Amino acid sequence: MPTAKLSTVTLDARDAHELAGFYLRLLGYCVRAGEPNWVLIGPPPGTEGLSLAFETEPEYVPPVWPTRKPGDQQMMMHLDVEVDDLEGETERAVREGARLAGHQPQDDIRVLFDPSGHPFCLWADESQ
Repeated sequence: MPTAKLSTVTLDARDAHELAGFYLRLLGYCVRAGEPNWVLIGPPPGTEGLSLAFETEPEYVPPVWPTRKPGDQQMMMHLDVEVDDLEGETERAVREGARLAGHQPQDDIRVLFDPSGHPFCLWADESQ
């Protein structure tokens, strides 16, 4: 049985600290470690969740979603964030600096872009 465990997802950005601040506010996380061009954030002590790291990449190019033409920087991944109140949390994410995507492929999920242009999805588990 493998002993590997996924612990962190790292996102590039033009400003790692600025993007980390957005996700700190959105997720209620705290800073775990930092350097001038890198930040690690994660859930508060005693709670579970995946950590996120942000790395400054001066040549960062935001993805285009949905892809419109050959040569566009494609989305290579996105974050799914479960919320209790889809509409309320969508509004809060926008207040914190996210931008609602023009294309919404599903009624029960909201696609947004973080301040660096990474797409992410908010969704609520309606089965509970």
